[in-house]
Amino acid sequence: MMSLDVAVNLDELASIYRALGDPVRLRILQLLPVKPTVCEALYNVGELSDELGIPQPTVSHHLKILRQAGVIRFVKKCNSVYYYLDVKRLKGGWAELIDDVVLK
Repeated sequence: MMSLDVAVNLDELASIYRALGDPVRLRILQLLPVKPTVCEALYNVGELSDELGIPQPTVSHHLKILRQAGVIRFVKKCNSVYYYLDVKRLKGGWAELIDDVVLK
């Protein structure tokens, strides 16, 4: 029988991979920087919309899914919200997949 901790961990892990299971969201991840320190590399919703060629509400929806999965973070600057990758979470999700699922 699977413990509750492992089941919760698997649910969290599944949410990460569900979030990554869309080509638009993968493209967003390709565009986002790994640190919020370089302002020129940061994107807000409007800039991502322009870069991807899709409407802002669609971009916002994809960003919400990525945020809920914990793979991106945001910082508020100059009346806008800019997004960046949570590399630690992305790497942790990969390590969990290997250690807790594949090699179990």
